[in-house]
Amino acid sequence: MNARLRAFYPELALVVTSFLYGATFTIVQDALDDLTATGFILLRFAIGGVALVPLALQRTWRGPVARPTDSARVMAGCGVVLGFTAFVAYVCQNVGLQHTTTSNSAFITGLFAVFTPLISAVLYQRLPNASVFVSVALAVLGLFLLTGAQPSLGFGDAVTLVTAFFFGIWFVQVGAWANRFDVVTLTCVELLAIAAFSLPLVLLDGLGTLTAQAVFAVVFTGLVCSAFAFSIQVWAQRRVEPARASIIELLEPVVAGFVGYAVGERLGGGGYLGAVIILAGILVAELGARRRARADVPSVT
Repeated sequence: MNARLRAFYPELALVVTSFLYGATFTIVQDALDDLTATGFILLRFAIGGVALVPLALQRTWRGPVARPTDSARVMAGCGVVLGFTAFVAYVCQNVGLQHTTTSNSAFITGLFAVFTPLISAVLYQRLPNASVFVSVALAVLGLFLLTGAQPSLGFGDAVTLVTAFFFGIWFVQVGAWANRFDVVTLTCVELLAIAAFSLPLVLLDGLGTLTAQAVFAVVFTGLVCSAFAFSIQVWAQRRVEPARASIIELLEPVVAGFVGYAVGERLGGGGYLGAVIILAGILVAELGARRRARADVPSVT
């Protein structure tokens, strides 16, 4: 029983990160009333990166399957690339949050589950398996219903769509590098890189006003949603392929939708049906992965 439970730890880790990301959409949106989008990113990820520095200094850069050509410099380069990808995604997401609702932002961001397998297919020239296709189809339908089945996009929604694309790239990058490098060290470099990329824009756009609400938001998201959640997500993707990880992370917009409900946003019957369909897509992806895992186990004769 313990061995079977441990086999689900990576998926459980992704569920935890999804909950943390989704539960903080409203906190971030409120903080953006006081801080600029890039100012929030700078403070959040600088706090998260600095928090990981003491741990990273005590560890090696190597992961369980480091390549002979890998080095600390290669690890740092990969961390910076991850940081740039996430930086673009978060800038677009925070700008979008200033022009759309919490629910719309969360659900459009969830389209990373569509982009991730497409990017993987192009990069590796290998089509996703059938269960992923079914899961993505369910995700598109669920997200369509959750956003109110509106075929047009406003400015905030369109900017957030760019977020979804870059998060799709990010999932693929994490899947490629998670096993090659130490989780904490790679995440530390990534978070500091995000903060560094945001600094020039903060010098142009300003930081905003550091109210008590804003300070709470950057400290909480910096420590919990960046330092902690990013680290365990990288660890989880050592065992969960990018396409399936992105589908599990669709719990994020579902959580955000219910948080939006708590603060007065209403989805309607179609919206809640969409949430159920997304959960069904996650279930299809997980059942498909389990079937493939059993088929890969050699039979004993």
